[in-house]
Amino acid sequence: MLVLLPPSEGKTPPRARGPQLDLDSLSSPGLNPVREKVLDALVEASASPDAMRVLGVGASLDAEVARNVHLRSLPTGAAKHVYTGVLYAAAGLDRLTPTGRARASESLRIVSGLWGLVAPDDRIPAYRLSMGTDLPGIGPLAGAWRGALGVELEARADGELVVDCRSATYLAAWHPPRSADWVQVRVLRELDGSRSVVSHNAKHTRGVLTRHLLTRRGRAPQDAEGLARVARELVGSALLAVELGPPTRGARTLELVVA
Repeated sequence: MLVLLPPSEGKTPPRARGPQLDLDSLSSPGLNPVREKVLDALVEASASPDAMRVLGVGASLDAEVARNVHLRSLPTGAAKHVYTGVLYAAAGLDRLTPTGRARASESLRIVSGLWGLVAPDDRIPAYRLSMGTDLPGIGPLAGAWRGALGVELEARADGELVVDCRSATYLAAWHPPRSADWVQVRVLRELDGSRSVVSHNAKHTRGVLTRHLLTRRGRAPQDAEGLARVARELVGSALLAVELGPPTRGARTLELVVA
């Protein structure tokens, strides 16, 4: 099983005594050549007069953009502590048992516009960069990462269940191969018998599913049908219903229905 998450927009800066960034210490070291290029381009863009426009953020995030300039010297912390927000609060990656931490280390990866892939215990600084950015000197980040992520993940995903909780922006950076059992997680709200797609609550629900996959007893699901059975364990508490759709464009859709 491979669980893919998007990063959070909000990030908690590590404490000042944390070690500085060391790309060689990150998982997926084959991504380091692209990491170096994107990091250099982000530092340069963040120091430019039009940094806010380039990064697509408003004036309220001026301090976060300014912090980008010093990414190589800022303190780092485990990604599971740096990434915050609705999905990560529900997933509770920083509140796992030793067994849960081992599962997360093996099975969970965060797809990032800056790092490509991040494991929960990888040490990173807080930063501001979306995969949807067209970064000067690099171009659209999803395209810049596609080849390197393919090399890194194709073999890992071959024949595996891929539980894809990414948003469309991060989905553009890599699609699992046809040999993978690829399942995209979709959250719907049911009201008066009618169902509609939700956004904010979708993050929470994907986090709930992620935590359940990491903390439940028993083997991890091996295929889409097994994933649906595991998700149905949440019906009656976090979910109203779970439905697994047929394959479409290489992926199946797991619909998680909430009130």
